[in-house]
Amino acid sequence: MTSPHAAPGGIQQQQFGTLTVIGWAGEYEDGRDMAFLLAYSLGDGADGPRAASRAMRQLAQEVGLPMGEVVDAAENRNFPVSLLVEGGQAVLRMPKLTAQYVAPPQWLAAAQERGLVYFMLASTPWPQARPGVEIGEQALREFVSEEMMSTAAHCMLPVRGLAG
Repeated sequence: MTSPHAAPGGIQQQQFGTLTVIGWAGEYEDGRDMAFLLAYSLGDGADGPRAASRAMRQLAQEVGLPMGEVVDAAENRNFPVSLLVEGGQAVLRMPKLTAQYVAPPQWLAAAQERGLVYFMLASTPWPQARPGVEIGEQALREFVSEEMMSTAAHCMLPVRGLAG
């Protein structure tokens, strides 16, 4: 289905461990495709999965992403999270994290058509979803559960290109 990608250089931070992004496109509430992007930790930091979970919640709080509710980043031009989509890739930027995602055509089409991407920052580590490992639809559905969604930060990010 899709493969997760580590942030460039495989960001290793003491508390987070490896920060990774994965994307997919699928039907949203209105029946049209939505591009989704999920950032998560593998939980492999020096202090283990619990510390990684705390660090992800702290990161969300620091950038103004509340857990369990959706923020519309288009409403705030100074929002500290941004997404650049260009040349078949998406670059997610936020304090302490820059990650690149090589996007499949369906994801790119959904992102361009809507002009936004549904971004989630998971506080739950996902150690099985290592970079370079193919993630099947069933494994993704199991991870993106109601429990994970309720403890994740959510944001609608406008799609920006190099021209603006």
